[in-house]
Amino acid sequence: MTRPIRVLLVEDNPGDADLMRETLESSTQAYDIAVAVDGEEAIDYVLRRGRHAGAARPDLILLDLNLPRLDGAEVLAEIKRHDALRAIPIVVFTSSDAEQDILESYQRGANGYVTKVGDLGGFVAKIQAIEQFWFRLVTLP
Repeated sequence: MTRPIRVLLVEDNPGDADLMRETLESSTQAYDIAVAVDGEEAIDYVLRRGRHAGAARPDLILLDLNLPRLDGAEVLAEIKRHDALRAIPIVVFTSSDAEQDILESYQRGANGYVTKVGDLGGFVAKIQAIEQFWFRLVTLP
């Protein structure tokens, strides 16, 4: 891929979003990173509605489950309902390690589920592992 990899971060915690962005941007890979701060904005972004009418289709979505206005499970299900969007890989990146959340996420079409950790080093390591797998090992659609 010669253009920057487009990543949509769906994250309502500004600190987490900044850390995710900084971790990805510290890589040698070029990224075009957008942030949606709630579930409705995430849907508007991928459907290119309203102020996101000119948004580029993301190559990968990192999705928190605990979101205002529309939760991550609903966002996941809505995106996977659209044929044109179904191939976009979605990795749930959330603080929940509840078995029900994990199962429901995969049932709704998640391509991966990663649980956030509270310590800075562990958080960064998980983002780097996601980057390594999705942007260096896997061939994106």
